[in-house]
Amino acid sequence: MTDINPGTLAHTQVAPSAASALIGDPSQFGRVGEDGTVFVRTSEGEKPVGSYPGKSAEEALAYFVRKFEALASEVALTAARITSGAMVPQDAHESVKKLRQQVRELNGVGDLDSLALSVEQIEPLIEGNREAYEAKKAAESAVKAARREQILVEKEKIVAEAESLALSENWKVTGDRLKTLLDEWKAAPRLDKKADGDFWKRFSASRNKFDKRRRTHFAQLEATSSVVSAAKMEIITEAEKLATSTDWVATARRFKTLMDSWKTAGRGKPSDEAKLWARFKAAQDQFFTAKSADLEKREVSMTANLAKREELIVQIEALVPFTDAKAAKNSFRDLMRTWEKIGITHRDKRAAFDARVAKVEEVIKEAEAEIWRKTDPAAKARAAEVVKQLSESIENYRKVAAKSQAAGNEKKAKEALESAEARTVWLAEAEKHLAEFS
Repeated sequence: MTDINPGTLAHTQVAPSAASALIGDPSQFGRVGEDGTVFVRTSEGEKPVGSYPGKSAEEALAYFVRKFEALASEVALTAARITSGAMVPQDAHESVKKLRQQVRELNGVGDLDSLALSVEQIEPLIEGNREAYEAKKAAESAVKAARREQILVEKEKIVAEAESLALSENWKVTGDRLKTLLDEWKAAPRLDKKADGDFWKRFSASRNKFDKRRRTHFAQLEATSSVVSAAKMEIITEAEKLATSTDWVATARRFKTLMDSWKTAGRGKPSDEAKLWARFKAAQDQFFTAKSADLEKREVSMTANLAKREELIVQIEALVPFTDAKAAKNSFRDLMRTWEKIGITHRDKRAAFDARVAKVEEVIKEAEAEIWRKTDPAAKARAAEVVKQLSESIENYRKVAAKSQAAGNEKKAKEALESAEARTVWLAEAEKHLAEFS
């Protein structure tokens, strides 16, 4: 049994005898016989309550006083709970009934009559405090209802936010937020089974919807990443083969194409992407570093080659004009052999030089064509044939004119003479052309 401070009893509605019993001298209500038996004094006389072997009379008496005090405290506590409305009336009646039984059977030292009276004084308090109990019960119900409403609002807020996130594609942030909401859900007080069940269905459905969409997204991303990685591995494989190429222009062009392919291939996993890019860039850097080093070397050579070409172009252009096409052609051929042996020159300068060389070459070719035209036997024979044909035609037309005049046909004679005169002009041109062949 629970002990209660005597001061607490002084503020309850229990009979004053209970408190005085706790405060008074134990010998007032009990004594210890010569054989060690402890007696309690009541209105009906003394009665033995027990003994405490091996202890002094004072200790034995104190032991039984404590048993009385424990029950007196329980009586006081029960009265206080009923007065405050903390105990259900039905339970209060049961408690009083139990206390009566305990007082009757108590083996303790104290004012048992007053304690029994205190128990009987409790029962009238039950009905008197029924209204206090009902008021307290109503207040508790109101508080409980308000608390339930507050919990409903809190859980509705959690569920509503989860539902608003179900279609989010901000996977990392939303996933972390849903975890936080789940922790808030677990920490929130429970409602009745149905209300909590309904809320949980909505909350769980939202989380499942988001999780399913996230899994689908990353599955698709994984598939896409595999395709992207495969495509980029092909690019890297080719790039690494080209890294040691010395075909600078064609390879540089190919690297540009590979870079365009890299950009259009898409993006894979960030971790894989960084590793793949590092390999591709390393291959590019290796090639372009070598290309730059080679270009620096060639720059020196190209400067020297430019000086050689500037000196040689003067000699080539000095071939024109010429009187002996064959000699000019032979000299041009020899100079061009030297020209071709000169190494690379800056592209813009080389184009200008080539144009100047082409002019000299064109003059020589034209001279050769002219010589060929004048010495071609077949062309000469064709020219001679034309002269012969025109001469014979003129002679025939003159014969026709003479015959026509003799016959008195002036018109026909005139037409024949006109035809002969026209061909005479043609014959002069043909003979001039024939004369060009020597």
